[in-house]
Amino acid sequence: MGKANHSTRSRRSPAKSVLLHGTLILASLIAIGPIAWVLLSSLKPGYAIQSSQLTLFRDTTLANYSYVLTETNFPRWFLNSVIVAAFTMIIGIFLSATTGYAVSRFNFPGRRPLMMVFLVTQMFPVAILIVPIYTIMARLGLINTMPALIISYLTIAVPFCAWMLKGYFDSIPTSLDEAAALDGCGPFAIFWRVVLPLARPAVAVTAFYTFLTAWGEVAYASAFIQTDNRFTLAYGLQQFVPQFNPQWEYLTAAAVLVTVPAGLVFFFAQKHLVSGLTAGGTKG
Repeated sequence: MGKANHSTRSRRSPAKSVLLHGTLILASLIAIGPIAWVLLSSLKPGYAIQSSQLTLFRDTTLANYSYVLTETNFPRWFLNSVIVAAFTMIIGIFLSATTGYAVSRFNFPGRRPLMMVFLVTQMFPVAILIVPIYTIMARLGLINTMPALIISYLTIAVPFCAWMLKGYFDSIPTSLDEAAALDGCGPFAIFWRVVLPLARPAVAVTAFYTFLTAWGEVAYASAFIQTDNRFTLAYGLQQFVPQFNPQWEYLTAAAVLVTVPAGLVFFFAQKHLVSGLTAGGTKG
């Protein structure tokens, strides 16, 4: 394999190498450019952002961050988002893992239709589901509460994650379950002590996906939350862009702050993400 790769590189012409590296550099600039621009804009005063002259640095200041953190409800929105995302992630992991394990290991009536239902639910756009879920939440008295958001986000995340974890559990030999059963472990003990530790990469993907689902979602938040002190970050950021006087300097500063927790979650989960995403598709 090493010789084949070496021969492929040796046969590549200089023109192809330049084209390949140029394409990669261009793609990187396209991906990183908007992020860098938002970061640089967050360090500029409002008049510099709205100026017709495009400059990377102009009157650099941290006043935007100070205003967002001290003069707005951003800290409260941040806390609300952390609570919603954390509970969505914890409950989502538990429901997805137990559901995926049950479907992978046990034969029961309705097993295949259940998995088909999980797939079908992913075909509906969020906008279609808002009205029926809103009706249910209103009858339960959960409008303008964080449990309404947590339950709504679980309806998005759990079906996909359960299907993915089911595929990962299929790749774990059932002989391990049988060996643990001979040692006296029950079904839940086998799942908790034997199978779940081996599925750590898939669990990391589930944690990352459920966290991001709750962290950046805005449609359900705008429909179910009605008071400022209950806003999540994604919905609260809209307060910086009113119709007639958008405050881009504060919006960009808040946007940078919003990405920090998601970046930390990705940093701790990244070593498991690739293996978790690929291994989940080894068996159907």
